Amino acid sequence: MTSVAIIGGTGLAALHGLEITHREIMQTPFGEPSGILTRGRYCGHDVMFLPRHGAGHNIPPHKVNYRANIWVLKEAGVKNVIAVNAVGGIHADMSPGCLVIPDQIIDYTWSRTNTFFEDSLSTVVHVDFTEPYCEVVRQHLIKGARKADLALIDQATYGATQGPRLETAAEVDRLERDGCDIVGMTGMPEAVLARELDLCYASVSLVVNRAAGRGTGAITMEEIEQNLNSGMQQVRRLLEYTIPLI
Repeated sequence: MTSVAIIGGTGLAALHGLEITHREIMQTPFGEPSGILTRGRYCGHDVMFLPRHGAGHNIPPHKVNYRANIWVLKEAGVKNVIAVNAVGGIHADMSPGCLVIPDQIIDYTWSRTNTFFEDSLSTVVHVDFTEPYCEVVRQHLIKGARKADLALIDQATYGATQGPRLETAAEVDRLERDGCDIVGMTGMPEAVLARELDLCYASVSLVVNRAAGRGTGAITMEEIEQNLNSGMQQVRRLLEYTIPLI
């Protein structure tokens, strides 16, 4: 049984080096997932891969069917999930190219369906979300980075915003006052949905730009794409050394 799945974010719509053994179109009670679930061998180990924004990167963050994506992974028998997220760096040490393994998250999104437990319930369901990321997978990622000789920041608070627009400088100031270190658009409700289905879920966040008001001039897509191209090489190297540990 495949024990680990990778949810690819912006810049990782396909997992290069994956020896594909099977592609599966799965239906869910919650609609269509973002794409075809791909099974294969990566660095000698069985993995699954699902592109969060679709194979053509055409699904914006607020339109991702997070419930369908997480349900598909659970139904396929996955136990551990590594989510790849592109983020903005709020603090000076969160510069473009940095790898961050967050340990906390603050949710600023709205109108996203954020639970499996809302209809036809015999009782109300609450899940403990004190520690939003699975510490077991987080530690595997940290150890994998050491083995790969990759620098990373192993504690940070992820501020999840609605998107698809980027934030204002004042909004980033508020995020910083709230204790956020990085900001992205896809961290929630993905993390809590994984918790509801008992998946061991952690994030690899790649800083691709300085957050609004933290750099010089406007944030451009050209800048983000450039940092994505170089940073995703680090992400792939991290995955190569982490997956055998899980």
